[in-house]
Amino acid sequence: MIYFVRHGEAEAGWGTAPDPGLSALGLRQAEAVAEQLGQQTVNQILASPMRRCQETSRPFATESGLKVATEPAVSEIPTPEGLDDRVVWLRGFMAGTWDAAPAVVADWRATLIGKLASIEDHTVVFSHFIAINTIVGHLTGSDLVTSFTPGHCSVTKLERKNDVLRVVETGSEAATKVL
Repeated sequence: MIYFVRHGEAEAGWGTAPDPGLSALGLRQAEAVAEQLGQQTVNQILASPMRRCQETSRPFATESGLKVATEPAVSEIPTPEGLDDRVVWLRGFMAGTWDAAPAVVADWRATLIGKLASIEDHTVVFSHFIAINTIVGHLTGSDLVTSFTPGHCSVTKLERKNDVLRVVETGSEAATKVL
Protein backbone atom coordinates (compact mmCIF):
# COMPACT_ATOMS: atom_id res chain seq x y z
CA MET A 1 0.00 0.00 0.00
CA ILE A 2 1.12 3.57 -0.69
CA TYR A 3 -0.49 6.32 1.37
CA PHE A 4 -0.79 9.88 0.05
CA VAL A 5 -1.55 12.34 2.83
CA ARG A 6 -2.66 15.87 2.15
CA HIS A 7 -0.88 18.31 4.48
CA GLY A 8 -2.64 19.77 7.52
CA GLU A 9 -4.36 23.14 7.54
CA ALA A 10 -1.89 25.90 6.67
CA GLU A 11 -1.50 29.02 8.77
CA ALA A 12 -1.95 31.19 5.66
CA GLY A 13 -3.13 30.83 2.08
CA TRP A 14 -1.14 31.21 -1.13
CA GLY A 15 -2.56 34.67 -1.55
CA THR A 16 -0.70 35.84 1.55
CA ALA A 17 2.28 33.48 1.96
CA PRO A 18 4.11 31.38 -0.66
CA ASP A 19 5.24 28.68 1.80
CA PRO A 20 3.21 28.75 5.01
CA GLY A 21 3.64 26.36 7.91
CA LEU A 22 0.77 24.69 9.75
CA SER A 23 -1.87 26.41 11.84
CA ALA A 24 -2.60 25.19 15.37
CA LEU A 25 -5.41 23.06 13.92
CA GLY A 26 -3.04 21.76 11.23
CA LEU A 27 -0.59 20.61 13.92
CA ARG A 28 -3.39 18.71 15.68
CA GLN A 29 -4.44 17.17 12.35
CA ALA A 30 -0.83 16.03 11.78
CA GLU A 31 -0.80 14.34 15.20
CA ALA A 32 -4.10 12.59 14.43
CA VAL A 33 -2.97 11.29 11.04
CA ALA A 34 0.29 10.08 12.60
CA GLU A 35 -1.74 7.99 15.04
CA GLN A 36 -3.90 6.65 12.20
CA LEU A 37 -0.88 5.77 10.05
CA GLY A 38 0.87 4.18 13.03
CA GLN A 39 -1.37 1.16 12.56
CA GLN A 40 0.06 0.52 9.06
CA THR A 41 3.25 -1.18 7.91
CA VAL A 42 5.44 1.64 6.59
CA ASN A 43 9.08 1.48 5.50
CA GLN A 44 9.57 4.93 4.01
CA ILE A 45 8.33 8.52 4.35
CA LEU A 46 8.47 11.03 1.50
CA ALA A 47 7.39 14.66 1.81
CA SER A 48 7.12 17.69 -0.40
CA PRO A 49 9.75 20.29 0.44
CA MET A 50 7.01 22.80 1.30
CA ARG A 51 6.82 23.68 5.02
CA ARG A 52 3.25 22.50 5.54
CA CYS A 53 4.11 18.99 4.27
CA GLN A 54 7.38 18.84 6.20
CA GLU A 55 5.55 19.87 9.40
CA THR A 56 2.72 17.41 8.74
CA SER A 57 5.20 14.55 8.34
CA ARG A 58 7.10 15.16 11.61
CA PRO A 59 4.70 13.54 14.10
CA PHE A 60 4.55 10.36 12.02
CA ALA A 61 8.32 10.33 11.59
CA THR A 62 8.71 10.63 15.36
CA GLU A 63 6.17 7.89 16.03
CA SER A 64 7.53 5.50 13.41
CA GLY A 65 11.22 6.20 13.95
CA LEU A 66 11.64 6.69 10.19
CA LYS A 67 13.42 9.62 8.57
CA VAL A 68 11.57 11.90 6.17
CA ALA A 69 13.06 12.05 2.67
CA THR A 70 12.28 15.32 0.92
CA GLU A 71 10.89 14.64 -2.56
CA PRO A 72 10.50 17.66 -4.89
CA ALA A 73 8.42 15.66 -7.39
CA VAL A 74 5.45 15.57 -4.96
CA SER A 75 5.55 19.32 -4.31
CA GLU A 76 2.93 21.98 -4.99
CA ILE A 77 1.85 22.80 -8.53
CA PRO A 78 4.10 25.54 -9.95
CA THR A 79 2.91 28.99 -10.96
CA PRO A 80 3.34 29.90 -14.61
CA GLU A 81 5.49 32.99 -15.19
CA GLY A 82 3.87 36.31 -15.88
CA LEU A 83 0.73 35.86 -13.77
CA ASP A 84 -0.54 38.79 -11.75
CA ASP A 85 -2.63 36.64 -9.40
CA ARG A 86 -1.83 32.98 -8.68
CA VAL A 87 -5.05 32.49 -6.71
CA VAL A 88 -7.31 33.62 -9.58
CA TRP A 89 -5.37 31.51 -12.10
CA LEU A 90 -5.38 28.44 -9.87
CA ARG A 91 -9.12 28.61 -9.15
CA GLY A 92 -9.86 28.69 -12.86
CA PHE A 93 -7.34 26.00 -13.70
CA MET A 94 -8.62 23.66 -10.98
CA ALA A 95 -12.09 23.78 -12.54
CA GLY A 96 -10.77 22.61 -15.92
CA THR A 97 -8.86 19.81 -17.59
CA TRP A 98 -5.18 19.04 -18.07
CA ASP A 99 -5.20 19.97 -21.75
CA ALA A 100 -5.26 23.64 -20.63
CA ALA A 101 -2.06 23.25 -18.60
CA PRO A 102 0.77 25.69 -19.37
CA ALA A 103 4.10 24.01 -20.23
CA VAL A 104 5.60 24.42 -16.74
CA VAL A 105 2.53 22.77 -15.21
CA ALA A 106 2.42 19.98 -17.80
CA ASP A 107 6.10 19.29 -17.06
CA TRP A 108 5.38 19.23 -13.30
CA ARG A 109 2.54 16.76 -13.87
CA ALA A 110 4.72 14.49 -16.03
CA THR A 111 7.46 14.51 -13.37
CA LEU A 112 4.95 13.66 -10.62
CA ILE A 113 3.41 10.80 -12.61
CA GLY A 114 6.88 9.55 -13.51
CA LYS A 115 7.89 9.56 -9.84
CA LEU A 116 4.75 7.62 -8.89
CA ALA A 117 6.02 4.52 -10.71
CA SER A 118 9.15 4.41 -8.54
CA ILE A 119 7.51 4.90 -5.14
CA GLU A 120 7.89 1.68 -3.20
CA ASP A 121 5.06 -0.11 -1.45
CA HIS A 122 4.71 0.66 2.28
CA THR A 123 5.47 4.35 1.74
CA VAL A 124 3.68 7.39 3.15
CA VAL A 125 3.84 10.51 0.97
CA PHE A 126 2.95 13.92 2.42
CA SER A 127 1.79 16.07 -0.47
CA HIS A 128 -0.74 18.61 -1.75
CA PHE A 129 -4.33 18.91 -2.97
CA ILE A 130 -3.56 19.14 -6.69
CA ALA A 131 -0.69 16.64 -6.60
CA ILE A 132 -2.97 14.03 -5.03
CA ASN A 133 -5.70 14.89 -7.54
CA THR A 134 -3.17 14.51 -10.35
CA ILE A 135 -2.33 11.00 -9.20
CA VAL A 136 -5.94 9.95 -8.68
CA GLY A 137 -6.93 11.37 -12.08
CA HIS A 138 -4.03 9.63 -13.79
CA LEU A 139 -4.80 6.26 -12.20
CA THR A 140 -8.54 6.49 -12.89
CA GLY A 141 -8.20 7.84 -16.43
CA SER A 142 -9.71 11.26 -15.70
CA ASP A 143 -8.44 14.41 -17.44
CA LEU A 144 -10.02 16.66 -14.80
CA VAL A 145 -7.57 18.70 -12.74
CA THR A 146 -9.77 18.20 -9.67
CA SER A 147 -11.23 14.71 -9.31
CA PHE A 148 -12.12 15.05 -5.62
CA THR A 149 -11.55 17.44 -2.71
CA PRO A 150 -9.27 15.76 -0.17
CA GLY A 151 -9.56 17.29 3.29
CA HIS A 152 -6.55 18.29 5.36
CA CYS A 153 -4.62 15.21 6.52
CA SER A 154 -6.89 12.91 4.55
CA VAL A 155 -5.27 9.66 3.41
CA THR A 156 -5.59 8.38 -0.16
CA LYS A 157 -4.60 4.72 -0.51
CA LEU A 158 -2.98 3.18 -3.57
CA GLU A 159 -2.28 -0.49 -4.12
CA ARG A 160 0.12 -2.16 -6.52
CA LYS A 161 -0.89 -5.53 -8.00
CA ASN A 162 1.11 -7.13 -10.80
CA ASP A 163 3.09 -3.86 -11.18
CA VAL A 164 -0.11 -1.85 -11.73
CA LEU A 165 -1.14 0.87 -9.28
CA ARG A 166 -4.79 1.50 -8.54
CA VAL A 167 -6.71 3.76 -6.20
CA VAL A 168 -8.10 1.71 -3.32
CA GLU A 169 -9.64 4.63 -1.46
CA THR A 170 -9.63 8.39 -1.84
CA GLY A 171 -9.07 10.48 1.24
CA SER A 172 -11.96 11.94 3.19
CA GLU A 173 -13.61 14.93 1.61
CA ALA A 174 -14.37 16.84 4.77
CA ALA A 175 -15.21 20.48 4.26
CA THR A 176 -12.04 22.16 3.10
CA LYS A 177 -11.28 25.51 1.62
CA VAL A 178 -8.77 25.39 -1.19
CA LEU A 179 -7.49 28.91 -1.77
